[in-house]
Amino acid sequence: MSKAYVFPGQGAQFVGMGKDLYENNAKAKELFDKANEILGYRITDIMFEGTNEDLKQTKVTQPAVFLHSVITALCLDDFNPDMVAGHSLGEFSALTAAGALTFEDGLRLVYARAIAMQKACEAAPSTMAAIIGLPDETIEKICSEVSKEGNVVVLANYNSPGQVVISGNVEAVKEACTKLKEAGAKRALPLAVGGAFHSPLMEPARVELAKAIEAAPVSNPICPVYQNVDALPHTDPKEIKDNLLKQLTAPVCWTQSVQHMFADGMTEFVECGPGTVLTGLIGRIQKSM
Repeated sequence: MSKAYVFPGQGAQFVGMGKDLYENNAKAKELFDKANEILGYRITDIMFEGTNEDLKQTKVTQPAVFLHSVITALCLDDFNPDMVAGHSLGEFSALTAAGALTFEDGLRLVYARAIAMQKACEAAPSTMAAIIGLPDETIEKICSEVSKEGNVVVLANYNSPGQVVISGNVEAVKEACTKLKEAGAKRALPLAVGGAFHSPLMEPARVELAKAIEAAPVSNPICPVYQNVDALPHTDPKEIKDNLLKQLTAPVCWTQSVQHMFADGMTEFVECGPGTVLTGLIGRIQKSM
């Protein structure tokens, strides 16, 4: 019997997230208040009573989802994972909950990542799109054909079999969506995001974040962390840091991570954070195995 805890990424947020935790749990309240101090503004006001627009800004969304996820895990009476994993931003939550990063260092890193990614988003018009109902190989081939000098589109998230996300310049993503529909995709849906996450267009953010990751003290986690870039379990602090940095420009191998977790004995999982997106994806991945 192996229990895994999984942590969602950007996109899972909603107004009101974490409010009942704050009001009903003394430890949660203390951690949220500490987060307001670290960030220098009351993120809890935006999380609990802000607008969707305010919450949707990358520099707010990422720390908000991180806080909700980590505080949920740390306030559980029986948090004793055999393995953890997080989707994109959720990897920072997983590492913090598993003790590889302190709460303070995890939050500072996530905030630095969010600011760096927001800057990269503003530097070039870019976007992402969800593709449903085509084999990964077909999508990879079409993205590769559409990508040319100065116009990039890549497969960014392997979410579950038949459900992936592509990422790149606005025009390249648009062209890829047209070709993918022609190739038989059931759906090719542009996503309401401000940038091309997990693509080469995030290189400026990767460069900016390198110093912060290098400076952050990373300890051995209490259990293996299945990381996005290679879908494998890691406990070595140097490997964890290297993978965190690569993650910004590399695809999120979520399907492969979950397959490895099942192969390594996962029999039960708990999703910590807003929503149940990962629960749905894990169910689909399990059915396909």
